[in-house]
Amino acid sequence: MGFFLIVLIWTVMWLSWNLLVPRSLQFDPPMAFAFWLFISNLIQLLLMPLIMVGQNVQGRHSELRADNDLEINIKAEQEIEVILQHLEYQNALLIAMVEKLGIGVEDAIHSVTR
Repeated sequence: MGFFLIVLIWTVMWLSWNLLVPRSLQFDPPMAFAFWLFISNLIQLLLMPLIMVGQNVQGRHSELRADNDLEINIKAEQEIEVILQHLEYQNALLIAMVEKLGIGVEDAIHSVTR
């Protein structure tokens, strides 16, 4: 922001000098180019803070989204672990049932795949 203030002050001084002093002391009498620079600097001064604030807001929003995604991924991993443990328990129960029936595990697998 300091740079834009320096440019603004310099441009205002430039315009004031060339507008208020006698013609013999003016170093840029046409004033068209300097006035165009003044207007463009004003536009920059007004828009740059808005752009920077917008970028900060977007950065915070993306950080919040990333944190939320991390929490969701951790919860999903925990749920998957519970499901895998449940499936392993069911598998152990089925193997125990098959062995109790006196059928080999490989025989039971082959009879199911037929």
